[in-house]
Amino acid sequence: MTLTAAQRRTVAWLGIAAAALLLLWLLAPVLLPFLLAAVLAYALHPAVEWLVARRLPRLLAVLLLEAAAILAVLGLLLLMVPILSKELPLLREQIPVLAARLNEVLAPWLAQHGVNLSLDIASIKAFVVKYLNANLEDWLSTALSSARIGGSFVLAIAGHAVLVPVVLFYLLMDWPEVVRRTLQFVPPRFEAGVTGFLAECDEVLGQYLRGQLLVMVILAAYYSVGLALFGFDLAVPVGVFTGLAIFIPYLGFGLGMVLALLAGVLQFASWYGVIGVAVVYGIGQLVESFYLTPRLVGERIGMHPITVIFALLAFGHLLGFVGVLIALPVSALLVVAVRRLRRTYLESRLYLG
Repeated sequence: MTLTAAQRRTVAWLGIAAAALLLLWLLAPVLLPFLLAAVLAYALHPAVEWLVARRLPRLLAVLLLEAAAILAVLGLLLLMVPILSKELPLLREQIPVLAARLNEVLAPWLAQHGVNLSLDIASIKAFVVKYLNANLEDWLSTALSSARIGGSFVLAIAGHAVLVPVVLFYLLMDWPEVVRRTLQFVPPRFEAGVTGFLAECDEVLGQYLRGQLLVMVILAAYYSVGLALFGFDLAVPVGVFTGLAIFIPYLGFGLGMVLALLAGVLQFASWYGVIGVAVVYGIGQLVESFYLTPRLVGERIGMHPITVIFALLAFGHLLGFVGVLIALPVSALLVVAVRRLRRTYLESRLYLG
């Protein structure tokens, strides 16, 4: 069987694609920090180029932006400090009280249905005293013990924490050269089309990142003000954490809501805290899902609000949590591809006849 030149090229490209996918699959565990660094470099390189254009040395621009990114991540993590420092003492005080109240309500109800069950309040108090009254040395000892048990996991996290900033630094320093060398792999006859497509994708993804950042800022302010109106002591740290964590769909919202529920139950020791969280977070989720994200993110990348909602549901159904996480940026790239396919179709003989 003799293949034409076009068929041979097609087979060659399919072979290259299959080999690349196989290599990615085999190296997936090793590639994770490099992938994270590449995503961060893509997001930060416009700011680097802006500073360089204003005659700031590239090395200094990269160091400043990488330091700012690290401080932003640390700041998000440090939001947990006031939450934990406030909630741990409350846990120590309120868990026995809440257990006693639950026992008073639950035991009679179960007895009516033939189940004799009651909580051992003394054991609960002993557990709380043992673990929540532990001093720093005890917590450190427990943490070191856990690290020995899951040593490989701890080492992997520590390795990523060191490797990602190092790779990010070199990528930002050499970003123009990395892009130039990557484009050299594109055959000359496809160079104009590929360059135009990538430029359009870059514009759409930039709009997506700006829209997502705007949504995060609005929600951080909303959750902080909403919880404060209900009288939450931890309104600002919990609200800001929830708003910024929204970047991770569903997981960020869920973690923020759990922290708010814990703060509400411990502070008010009644249904008032639960109702406050339900109202603030229920409204926030509805507004974010059906207005903010479709309008501020979807419309910026050229997607109708209904299309945004469908993309989140479809990617979530196909790929689970990872699908939800990548739904909008991947959809943004698909929008560019569909635009170009539509333009090609309208200019083709198939359409014009």
